[in-house]
Amino acid sequence: MKYNEIFHFSHPHHRLRFEYTEFPFKCDGCKEVGIGKHYKCTTCDFDLHMHCAIPSPTVTHPFYTKCSFQFLSRPPGNVPRYCNACEKDVTGFVYHCKACGFDLHPCCAKLPMVLDDGEVKLLLYRKVSSSCHRCGRKGRSWSYQSTCKKYNLHVACVREMLVESWSDIYNDRGKGISGNSRRPLETRIPSLKNTLQTPHKKSRCKVKKCCDVAGLALQFVISAVLGDPTTLIAGVIGTLMF
Repeated sequence: MKYNEIFHFSHPHHRLRFEYTEFPFKCDGCKEVGIGKHYKCTTCDFDLHMHCAIPSPTVTHPFYTKCSFQFLSRPPGNVPRYCNACEKDVTGFVYHCKACGFDLHPCCAKLPMVLDDGEVKLLLYRKVSSSCHRCGRKGRSWSYQSTCKKYNLHVACVREMLVESWSDIYNDRGKGISGNSRRPLETRIPSLKNTLQTPHKKSRCKVKKCCDVAGLALQFVISAVLGDPTTLIAGVIGTLMF
């Protein structure tokens, strides 16, 4: 459900307004990167993912059928915690299962089980046996895998790529560049050239096709990890990768 304006317990002094941005932001709720649809306080430059702004009190997940995850404004206890989906630290809003001790970032808890645009279909798995196109390793975090089994991306690897690629953008923003500035699209999207493992050595034509499909798969996963699976912000990433 979407509202034009909301009040939020984490920012009680001002209303938050629904916005769409092509500039990456850091969510002040879960402390993770976001893009696309979100809620923002323009007075304080305070941002929240949709999932953090209007959370579900409790959620369940197909990967943990015996768990019930409760939304918390801070990680429980005094020991470092990590997300069981992406394996990254939990430092803000979190879904926590008290019985099992599992934790999920809000955006990870709401990752779509299927990403499908009619051309590329990706399914979310807790574990896969094939290697990740980014790191070349098996196992690790949750993964999105194409139905043809040729393309696999760890959720953790996608998060790492985003953090690495957008460090410069954050630095620029800190120097006074507004998130609403009209900037060339290439400066608002991470350049991911040479970040994916080449699937196989084939003819140039077939390799190009593999790269195109892998790039499209990456676009879908990036959008989902950033909290807005419907956004088109990653639409040119495939052209920047290879």
